[in-house]
Amino acid sequence: MNALELVGLAPVMARTEGSSTVSIGLLDGPVAVDQPGLNSDRIHLLPAATTGRMPVCAESCAHATMVAGILIARRGSSAPAICPGCHLLVRPVLADNGMAGTRSASPAELAAGILDCLAAGAHVLNLSLTLSSWSASDGRVLEGALDEAARRRVLVVAAAGNQAVVGSSVITRHPWVIPVVACDQAGRPTPYSNVGPSIGRRGLSAPGVAIASLATGVGPRTLSGTSAAAPFVTGAVALLRSAFPAAGVAEIKRAALGASAVRRSVVPPVLDAWAAYQYLLTMSESG
Repeated sequence: MNALELVGLAPVMARTEGSSTVSIGLLDGPVAVDQPGLNSDRIHLLPAATTGRMPVCAESCAHATMVAGILIARRGSSAPAICPGCHLLVRPVLADNGMAGTRSASPAELAAGILDCLAAGAHVLNLSLTLSSWSASDGRVLEGALDEAARRRVLVVAAAGNQAVVGSSVITRHPWVIPVVACDQAGRPTPYSNVGPSIGRRGLSAPGVAIASLATGVGPRTLSGTSAAAPFVTGAVALLRSAFPAAGVAEIKRAALGASAVRRSVVPPVLDAWAAYQYLLTMSESG
């Protein structure tokens, strides 16, 4: 079973590519918009508050380009290309710290990025990142930005993290955030994914092992971890909003999370986008 089939996205993608009226805020590194596999006419670049910090095609750019490919690559490319019909608002917040494969965002920069995406009209935010060190006051600033997303009814999907810990962060414990755990092709959580009570109660699992996507250079590149898993959930939310524009945000969130009993596990269930689609279809027909 491939990644799209595992989470029920294949039949939803057969019905819609996403709507141009739905915008996804990508809080990540800069995206290589000249990548031919990207649906670049759907990409809008938001200016970064901190200039000169992020090289154009450093590791953070490669990471963001792979995440963007999962979301809005052209159908038929090497990437999943979940919702190429949607708009992508790119707001760089990641900084390379000099170690290969290691990227983080400061809480203040992330909070500013969230507010920028909200001001630009995003409907769902994708946070495939980790936080750099932060203080209590930093946490309050970031919580305030997440509170504003909740007030504006803009869904926030965030990677649970890859530190193999049981617990939560200022992001994953926020009640409005949908934390995402990485799973393998059989739906089993990866050993490196963070889990915890808030993640289990309000989160989802999605594919996060060697996900093929777009590179900044020639040929495909694979991405593993909760960074790869989060855009599967973000893309599903964008498709559901596209297919059911009259549905409320609370309805879409409930559909994506699954209308099930109270959860008690620290590991969230695997996303089932097709079940979410069927739920919203039933609700629209009955209404």
